[in-house]
Amino acid sequence: MSHSKQAGDAFAKLIAIVDTLPSEEGCAWDRVQTRESLKPYLVEETYETLDALDSNQPEKIVDEMGDLLFQILFHSKVSEKHSEFTIVDVLKNLTEKMVRRHPHVFESS
Repeated sequence: MSHSKQAGDAFAKLIAIVDTLPSEEGCAWDRVQTRESLKPYLVEETYETLDALDSNQPEKIVDEMGDLLFQILFHSKVSEKHSEFTIVDVLKNLTEKMVRRHPHVFESS
């Protein structure tokens, strides 16, 4: 199985978890979260990721990067609930931005 396929499958599984947590079948705490209530967790996970990077210990880095990624996904889910944007919008926006910033790599022949 290709790396892209593995990443896509793992990402889809994580998105399904993020979709479930604030649902009626999910967790009451997750259902009531807002961007405002989640800000401290985003900051905390960012600092923990920086500390993990400083530690140069791959197992800590992978753990904290996962926590930081979850914050991004969960913030996107909160915004989706308010019909603002989805994680797909975030991914498309980021993809377009990276291509635009790297025309030397991605320009068409």
